[in-house]
Amino acid sequence: MTDPSAAPTPAQAPTPAAAPAPTPAAGTTGTAAMQLTGLTKHFGQKLAVDALSLTVPEGSFYGLVGPNGAGKTTTLSMATGLLRPDAGQALVHGVDMWRDPIKAKALIGNLADGVKLFDRLSGEQLVTYNGLLFGLDRAEVADRVADLLRLLDLESAAGSLVVDYSAGMTKKIALACALVHAPRVLVLDEPFESVDPVSAANIRDILTGYVQNGGTVIVSSHVMDLVQRMCDHVAVVANGRVLVAGTVDEVRGGSTLEDRFVELVGGRTHAEGPEWLRRS
Repeated sequence: MTDPSAAPTPAQAPTPAAAPAPTPAAGTTGTAAMQLTGLTKHFGQKLAVDALSLTVPEGSFYGLVGPNGAGKTTTLSMATGLLRPDAGQALVHGVDMWRDPIKAKALIGNLADGVKLFDRLSGEQLVTYNGLLFGLDRAEVADRVADLLRLLDLESAAGSLVVDYSAGMTKKIALACALVHAPRVLVLDEPFESVDPVSAANIRDILTGYVQNGGTVIVSSHVMDLVQRMCDHVAVVANGRVLVAGTVDEVRGGSTLEDRFVELVGGRTHAEGPEWLRRS
């Protein structure tokens, strides 16, 4: 763990360097794909993330859940080099994100919430650009882009500007950008938001196959049923802290993940609503 009093070194932009492809493995390996230790972030007087620590096993499909304002997006932003922490450490396969950001970022495919895309490029151009940034040769990038556009049902929109895409199409092209360099860890912030059911099913199939072949997926979502069905591990976050973490079965106990989440986070009301909303 880094000295909390020491300011992290500034993030640097990735240089062109190809990321290694995931190593095939069945299930988790027991080693950490991502290790977060004491991550802390203030926005003015507000403590958004409070010395958060979390271990994501290699080869896992890891869900990060919590209410709005829990600190999920801030945590993932610090873990992936988008937001500098006030204190703490983020390791990706043992590489310190804030001491060696170029090497660490090459290991990650990131679909971040709210990050702007170069939307005056076409979808095909945008994914190609991302592949070239990671040092892939143009022929290999072209093959990968074609595969991703087909898998994500974006072939017909490949030549259209991203600015003209729907919200769901934009989410899918951003996922293609995250996947094109075959990262070892995928970090996806609300990947199914605004995505239609057919596309969501296709994305789930892609992510499941990615994990089965040795990759690690970290996904934040508000949809408890989806997390319970997709993920093998889950962490519940509230007020910038991890309340509980483990396998999905360990966390939910004998109830559903949604019921366990509400029990941990609180705030549920059982009122029938105001009288003026009731019909006699």
